Amino acid sequence: MDPVTLDQVRLNFNPTGIAIINAAIGLMMLGVALELRIEDFKRIIRSPKAPAIGLVAQFLLLPAFTFLLVLVIKPYPSIALGMMLVAACPGGNLSNIVTYLSQGNTAVSISMTAISTVAAIVMTPLNISFWGSMNPATAAIMKQVSLNPADVFVTVFLILGIPLIVGMSLGHYFPGLADKVKKPFKIFSLVFFIIIICGALAANWQNFLTYIGLVVFAVLIHNALALNIGYWSARIVGLPERDCRAVCVEVGIQNSALGLVLVFNFFDGLGGMAILVAWWGIWHIIAGLVTAFIFTRKKLPKTEVVHD
Repeated sequence: MDPVTLDQVRLNFNPTGIAIINAAIGLMMLGVALELRIEDFKRIIRSPKAPAIGLVAQFLLLPAFTFLLVLVIKPYPSIALGMMLVAACPGGNLSNIVTYLSQGNTAVSISMTAISTVAAIVMTPLNISFWGSMNPATAAIMKQVSLNPADVFVTVFLILGIPLIVGMSLGHYFPGLADKVKKPFKIFSLVFFIIIICGALAANWQNFLTYIGLVVFAVLIHNALALNIGYWSARIVGLPERDCRAVCVEVGIQNSALGLVLVFNFFDGLGGMAILVAWWGIWHIIAGLVTAFIFTRKKLPKTEVVHD
């Protein structure tokens, strides 16, 4: 199949469907924010090493290595740009759950999710613009859509920033209410998100069967790269094993739902990008659970007792 034919494929999403995905992402972010307190950010200031390494791996190393990976495997331009877009997104909300299952440090995971969400408001549009324009093949697509980082900034802020502010405000001013509702709300938002993903997959099942083979290898390699960048960057600087697992999962579980929204808002649902990002969203859940299983087979050092 040639790139032109692939990019003419349009997944079955309408404005209402995109709005529902936006709402699902916002609800999940709100659920995370209900658990955050100002003290969590003060703790990061006091012990910044793990979150700092995570942010470097998330927003600097992963986009850079993704750019190099694209040069090596040479996918279609739109698939390559989809990979760069995923790499520019912050960690996904499922990372907190996968970190818990991995016996990782969930406090570090939640802190990283919060910090990366704030950083993504600026870093996501910057990374998309910078790395997308560095590759001649993807730069041609960037010129066609005339991507404005400021517009991406506004979109990311509306989807991630506002729920973060609302959730933390509720937790600060109404701590009792937040403590009562945070667990059921997080479960509800996760179930709602999974239902939306399943519905989207069912609506586009034929497209997936037809075109998924074009992106399976790229997503497999890309996700494995992300997980390894997270783990080994933390390991190299000497973080404890539980922190290494948290950083690994946080970098390997990307907010691909946000990526899909950006594809439809700014790239007119470009076929190669949409299929790549959509499959990433499914695959990283599978890969995250497999990673958690592998980690649980490896005993933690005796000095690292699991408290959460």
